[in-house]
Amino acid sequence: MNEVKNAGSRRVAVEQIPLAFSHAAASGRDDLLISERLAAAVAIVDAWPQWPSPVVILAGPVGSGKSHLANIWKQHSGAVDIQPAKGAYAAVSAANGPVLFEDVDRVGFDDNELFHVINSVRENGHSLLMTSRLWPMSWAVELPDLRSRLKAATVVEIGEPDEELLCQVIVKLFADRQLNIDDKLVLYIVNRMERSLNAAQTIVERLDRLALSRGTKISRTLAAEVLNELGNSGAAD
Repeated sequence: MNEVKNAGSRRVAVEQIPLAFSHAAASGRDDLLISERLAAAVAIVDAWPQWPSPVVILAGPVGSGKSHLANIWKQHSGAVDIQPAKGAYAAVSAANGPVLFEDVDRVGFDDNELFHVINSVRENGHSLLMTSRLWPMSWAVELPDLRSRLKAATVVEIGEPDEELLCQVIVKLFADRQLNIDDKLVLYIVNRMERSLNAAQTIVERLDRLALSRGTKISRTLAAEVLNELGNSGAAD
């Protein structure tokens, strides 16, 4: 028993957390990886300000690319972030220019505040982009007038990433860290991971930090260890 405890202690000592270098992911329009599942969302962002309605909602799972697209639109439109909470006067910002409200279903909102934001956008000829994991019909809305406004919004769904996109994303995430990874290793990871961009980011970050802590290269063995830790070892070798 003592030997097991000592072995665990030695491993912790060896795997010291390396210095947290900044690995800012490239998030501009030219860095966007476009696939069929993302095409409609990219098209609506690129089409601004010629939108079919003043309010656009991007709906998709965690890590599907909503924040990347929202950031692109924010840079292009000059939009400011808002959070329509009670007493936040978010409608004032909406009267002055484009506004962005991210993670609507997670952050939450006050019905009256969001209603006034949408009215302000419509009255002043501006735009509102919202992102959510859920479609607006699933939001906890009690105000009938707000529900009516949301029904008039343009909703664009972003689906789960396919194998090809996940491969591209993983290559890009490693490239953001100035790392080149063998294509076979990338495919090995993709075939065994959860199908989400969020999972891809977690795996790449863990692999990079683990390799740094051990002073070794990123290998199939290291990838298998990380996938097992994350519970993503679904396929057999």
